[in-house]
Formats: sequence, C-alpha cells, structure tokens
Amino acid sequence: MGAVKKGSCLCGSVQFTLTADPVAVGVCHCRDCQKQTGTSFSVVALVPLAAVTMSGELGVFRTVGESGQEVERSFCPNCGSPVRTDSNGTRQQGITIIKAGLLDDAGALQPNLQIYCETEHDWLRKGTDIVRFPRMPPG
Repeated sequence: MGAVKKGSCLCGSVQFTLTADPVAVGVCHCRDCQKQTGTSFSVVALVPLAAVTMSGELGVFRTVGESGQEVERSFCPNCGSPVRTDSNGTRQQGITIIKAGLLDDAGALQPNLQIYCETEHDWLRKGTDIVRFPRMPPG
C-alpha cells in the first residue's frame, strides 16, 4: 500500500484514513461475517489501531465470538455499511479490523490469508463456471 489510504461507508457519513499498511488482508468465511455482510464472506484489512483516523457516528452491535470474547461490529447507522470489527484480543494486539471494500482503492489490497474455511460455501471451494458479465446484464 505504502501511501495514505482513505475510505468511507456507502453514504459517506463515516469516513476514515489509514496511515499504515495492513498487517494482513484476509477473507473471513465465519457465519457471523456471512450474516453481517449478507453474502459468502468478508474481506478485511487488519490495521494498526494507531494508524486509523475515523470520523462520523458509528452504531455498534455486540456479539460473543468463538473465543468467548465480546466482539464489537461497528456500522454506519445511516446506510448500514459494516465498517470495522474489534475485540479485546485485537485491541490488545493494537489492531483493528476494517472492511476492505470500503477503501477508495479496495482493489489494491491482495488477501494473504483465509479464515473459518470450514464454513466456506462449497461453490467457492470448488470453483465455478457461472456466467460472468462486466456490468449488469441488459434487460
């Protein structure tokens, strides 16, 4: 990454700046991420907490993770975009987890790990011959 990166939620009410490269970029297949995103997985950037500046109001939904620790899932209360995930474990390591798709240049990140692969959807694991379109198909 190298340079300062910016990002925001769908409506722009929550904005953030990252001043350090992610420690890791991962694909999480856990059921909580599947339910939070409404899709098959979540792509996340693990970023040093001190390197994140955030503005705008966040809503918080708390759950208990597999470790037994409380997990805070923050989101934009206006548009509902998931923004970040924190737990005591990540905070103790000085890390926060940012939803990578919110970065203005999200395509520049390359995942280097996948977690909770035991709950990965079979069609992802097997590959697929699904028809692909560059944009929304006509009609």
